[in-house]
Amino acid sequence: MSRNILDEIVEKRRKDIEQRGWDFGFKIPEKRTRPVHAFLDTKGVILEVKRASPSKGDIAPGLDSGATALSYAQAGAKAISCLTEENYFKGTLEDLMNVCSSVDEFEKQTGKTGPAVLRKDFLIDEKEIDIAYRAGADAVLLISRILSTEKMISMAKKCQELGITALIELRLDEDVEKLAEVVKQVDRIHIATGVNSRDLRDFSIDLLTPCTMLYKIRKVLGENARVIFESGIRTPESAAFAGSLGFAGMLLGEAAAKNPEIREKLVSSFVNSKETPNAQFWNKHAQKLSCNKIDSSNYNGDRVNCNYSNPLPFTKICGLTNKEDALKSAELGADNLGFIFWNKSPRHANEQVVREVKLSGINKTLVGVIVDPDDEEAQTAIKLVKEGILDVLQLHTINCARKFLSKPEYRELPHYAAINISSEEDIKLLDELFDMGEPRVLVDAQTANKIGGTGKQISPELVALVQKKYKLWIAGGVTPENKTEVIKNYNPELIDCASGVEAEPGKKDIKKLETFFKL
Repeated sequence: MSRNILDEIVEKRRKDIEQRGWDFGFKIPEKRTRPVHAFLDTKGVILEVKRASPSKGDIAPGLDSGATALSYAQAGAKAISCLTEENYFKGTLEDLMNVCSSVDEFEKQTGKTGPAVLRKDFLIDEKEIDIAYRAGADAVLLISRILSTEKMISMAKKCQELGITALIELRLDEDVEKLAEVVKQVDRIHIATGVNSRDLRDFSIDLLTPCTMLYKIRKVLGENARVIFESGIRTPESAAFAGSLGFAGMLLGEAAAKNPEIREKLVSSFVNSKETPNAQFWNKHAQKLSCNKIDSSNYNGDRVNCNYSNPLPFTKICGLTNKEDALKSAELGADNLGFIFWNKSPRHANEQVVREVKLSGINKTLVGVIVDPDDEEAQTAIKLVKEGILDVLQLHTINCARKFLSKPEYRELPHYAAINISSEEDIKLLDELFDMGEPRVLVDAQTANKIGGTGKQISPELVALVQKKYKLWIAGGVTPENKTEVIKNYNPELIDCASGVEAEPGKKDIKKLETFFKL
């Protein structure tokens, strides 16, 4: 059985409370001495006072909580999150009081309103909210996954009674159901929500997890809901991506604690970002994810016997060169249709075919694959994306991605990268793209003379390394004969097939296509 870190943290916390009390042995003021600050009433960034984490170990072990909070206020933080969990994050209630004092000092020095202060911990009882309030906190974190509906309602009511905000962290559909019950009894003015891109069971990160929940939360709280993107952001580029997705706030921990030189840039990148066509594409994909779950343990090649309504990963048929093959692929079940805009490829497509496919009215994602953003073919694909004929660009090779992403006007266009991997060193390229704010990367096999349509599979060892950190989009050697095995072994989110269903390069074999999609 895999380790569940969240359960470990909560269990140790309960034991500590039994031994040391709700205040963990710290002297807490009998009454609150500072006014309550509004929590994220406008778009802003929450910077976190954080010394360590279960996933990273020591991050900033010598961190001075008060001095750090003062620097956060000076960097433009809208709120400051203070970890008060001792065993795994090395924070304390004393840190919380020091942070509040520093914010008060910032206000005295500048005459400005300081950031709100959030107590971030694994709270399990109303008594802890009262302690946080007296210590000076303006908001407290309530983690839905460790609280029953009744307990969460009671704790949120306590926040309302004290006039502070309950930041309710959600991740699953049942968490949204709990939220719906809370708002029946607690005024929404006292509720903000956060979605953690990090899974607290194993601390893996998915930048699209917050997006999968965003529209669901808005159904409960309304379009003006305060929804916060939590964790996973390390660079100004990824902060700008998060800001473009429609979130009211972003919480930064490790990046802010370890990199004081970029704190202001992290804040401004998020706050000044606007919604882009790229953000719209990924929000749409995130909504699809909620309806396209796959569990490889239940998958046996039979759609009827699968526990989910759609047991398949997303499927992309690539290398399409004519309308007939494209429409047949769509009819059989392809989600994405790929057209290569690179004249050195034997699967080279042309603009007229893509326009004809779009005009046919099929509701599929049309992908334009480019290799060099500056060449004439790529410029045609970029034009088609701007017109809404193509839905997204596939930036094939790391060099293409780097060149494309270096241009701000291109970054706003719907896109994802595809890279060829053949060694462990190549996995670092995914980290590079992740830090650029790229939520998904298609991995393909590599050969000496080809960049796609190789018919070659990535080694299982390399696939396993990718899956440890990222959601899997995989290409290379997927065929009608091995598709079921690929799904069972790798549980991919998307599979990409080109040469595996061809009669010859650029021409699909209808029987192979039918076999590929037959379940």
